[in-house]
Amino acid sequence: MWTLSVPWWELPLRAVFIYGALLTMMRLSGKRTVGQFTPFDLLVVLLLSEVAGSGLNGGDISVTASLLSVATLIGLNVLVAVTASRSTWVQTLTEGEAVLIGRDGVIFAAILRREHVPMLDVERALREADCDLADMRYAFLEADGDISILKSSSGAVKQEGRVA
Repeated sequence: MWTLSVPWWELPLRAVFIYGALLTMMRLSGKRTVGQFTPFDLLVVLLLSEVAGSGLNGGDISVTASLLSVATLIGLNVLVAVTASRSTWVQTLTEGEAVLIGRDGVIFAAILRREHVPMLDVERALREADCDLADMRYAFLEADGDISILKSSSGAVKQEGRVA
C-alpha cells in the first residue's frame, strides 16, 4: 500500500510532463473549450482525466505514488498561478487574452469562426447584457471563454446591427 514500485523521482517527472502537455493542448484548443462546457466537452474532460491518470502513476497504485503525484500537480498549479500573477507575459501565455469580436453593432464573423464561437453564443451574451446588436459598442471573447458586451453609452451607434 505504501511501497513505491517505480523510482520516487519518476512520479513528479511524469506529473510535470503531463501537466505541461495538457496545459499546452488546452491552450491550443481555444478559449471556448475551457469557457463553457457542453455535455460533449464534459465527456472529453472525463476521458482526458482517465487517460492522463494512467500516465501519471506509471502503473504504481500505491497511496504514496498517488500522494506524490497529487502534491506535484498542486505545486505546479500554485507555481503557475503565482508566476502568472507577477508576469503579464506568463499570464498571457497560460491564460490568453481577450479578443475583440464585435464593434459598433457589427459582429466579426471571421473572428467568430477562427475562435470557434457560434453566433448563438453572441446572441445569448447580448440578451444577458440587455443590449440590442445596434446598441453594442464592443463585444469581447474573454480569455476564460466568456463573452463581454459593452453598450454604447451615448446611443451614438444607431446603425442597423449586422454580422461582417
